[in-house]
Amino acid sequence: MSGIILPGADGALYQRNRDWHPPADTPGYKSTTFRAPKHALLSLGGTASELTGPTFGHSSINPLDNDLIRNYSQDGSEAIGQRMIVYGQVLDENARPVPDTLVEFWQANAGGRYRHKKEAYLAALDPNFGGCGRTITDENGFYSFRTIKPGAYPWPNGGNDWRPAHIHFSVFGHAFAQRLITQMYFEGDPMIWQCPIVGSIADKSAIDQLIARLDRHNTTPMDALAYRFDIVLRGRRSTMFENKLEGN
Repeated sequence: MSGIILPGADGALYQRNRDWHPPADTPGYKSTTFRAPKHALLSLGGTASELTGPTFGHSSINPLDNDLIRNYSQDGSEAIGQRMIVYGQVLDENARPVPDTLVEFWQANAGGRYRHKKEAYLAALDPNFGGCGRTITDENGFYSFRTIKPGAYPWPNGGNDWRPAHIHFSVFGHAFAQRLITQMYFEGDPMIWQCPIVGSIADKSAIDQLIARLDRHNTTPMDALAYRFDIVLRGRRSTMFENKLEGN
């Protein structure tokens, strides 16, 4: 036995690469200065209740939960915007698929506005678009959902900063303490590279993993484009999770 652990084999966990994730305090992303830790971090063990529950509806997925074009329809009409399919695979650090995982997603509408009581952007709301959904990965770790392409929107960071079009993702483990959150961007969007939040990530390879690729082989003709976004839960090629900036 050589002792070498090959990709896909069981073995020791990969070490975190702290350079892969952005620093907690990034001046160009102003709110990080207020929430970044000012003292050395302490390691606290999880309690039994944190590690075992609560669970979040893995068995109560509705047929329209992964169809944002139709799941908030108020009058039988569909959401307005460029229609698309987003799909991908949830993988562990050894590129093994992760089945039966709850994946949630939320986004702004085609005009760049969220359906949220604190939303301040003036773009119009779409009465038939709620902007959120969920699904469960299949036996091969794949997920998919239908939606419309979200719009870019301004945010009060530097006076005239805009967020590129993006979709938020949450991936649940077996309990709330195992939840991971990230954002997906769209291939070819020049605004990605102007965003102060994206700019907080120093390694361009880490940013590339947050960009979904246009996949013309999985479009629905005369209906929807397709984008692929794979999520790696940890290891050296882990997706950047904004609630786990130190890595997993």
